[in-house]
Amino acid sequence: MQRLNKSRDAWNTPGFREVFKREAGQLGMAALPLQQGLSRSSHVSGDGYDVVVLNVTEEAQRILVKAGIFYQGIVAGCSCADDPTPVDEQTEYCVLRFDIDKQTAETAITLLED
Repeated sequence: MQRLNKSRDAWNTPGFREVFKREAGQLGMAALPLQQGLSRSSHVSGDGYDVVVLNVTEEAQRILVKAGIFYQGIVAGCSCADDPTPVDEQTEYCVLRFDIDKQTAETAITLLED
C-alpha cells in the first residue's frame, strides 16, 4: 500500500491540490491500476502520466480524492515481421479514487467506472 504523507500533511491547506498532484504523480505507473483502466489500447506505454484533481471530500478517518489520470497506451501486435499493427501511442484516461488515511497516510487506490 502506498503512503501519501505530504498530501495528508497538506490537508486543509490552500496548497493541498498541488501537493497531492505532485505526490501522486511521483508514485510511478506500477502503483496505479492503469492497465485495468485502458479503453482504447491493450497495454500501458511510457513512463509518465498527468494527474487532474476532480473532487476532494473527507470522512472521519479518510481524505477521499477523485482524480483523472491521463496516460499513454499502445495496441500491441504479435511482433511478427509482417505484423501490420502500428505501434502508435493512444492517449488513455481513467478516474481513480485515492483513500488517504488521516493517521497513517496509507492510501488505497481504486479504479472508478466512468
